[in-house]
Amino acid sequence: MVEMKKILCAIDFSEVSPMVAEYAHSLSKAFGAEVILLYSAPSLNQYVSFHVPPNSIETFVGEIVTGAEQSMEAFISQYLPDVSVTGRVVSGYAAEEIVKCADEENVDMIVMGTHGRKGIDRILFGSVAEKVVKAANCPVLTLRPFCAVHFPNK
Repeated sequence: MVEMKKILCAIDFSEVSPMVAEYAHSLSKAFGAEVILLYSAPSLNQYVSFHVPPNSIETFVGEIVTGAEQSMEAFISQYLPDVSVTGRVVSGYAAEEIVKCADEENVDMIVMGTHGRKGIDRILFGSVAEKVVKAANCPVLTLRPFCAVHFPNK
């Protein structure tokens, strides 16, 4: 039988995030696994070359991180109330940060959503989920947004 002790649940606080958390919650309950809930704030370092003062970028990213940390606690209490959860907010490129956290924490599975981008949006923005699937050293459960079911508030 597959043993699952740690699940990394990557969220972006979009409308898909509650569905992603619900899957992580169900897996956690079924296996008695700990959940690491991860949000990766963009680093925005690539904009330094556009003559934006680095301190402005750092301040903006700091505000994003602070807001995400506050949102994280509310999100955990609403969607993962009765399982062992550690919330983490990091800054960087999402795919890299998800894989890095999964490796550092030695997780057994990553659960994440996709934005389902197609065409030019996919070319411009890429697919974080696709990059994670290709780079991860553990199974990755990806959930498509059109499969989203609105879960009642807990």
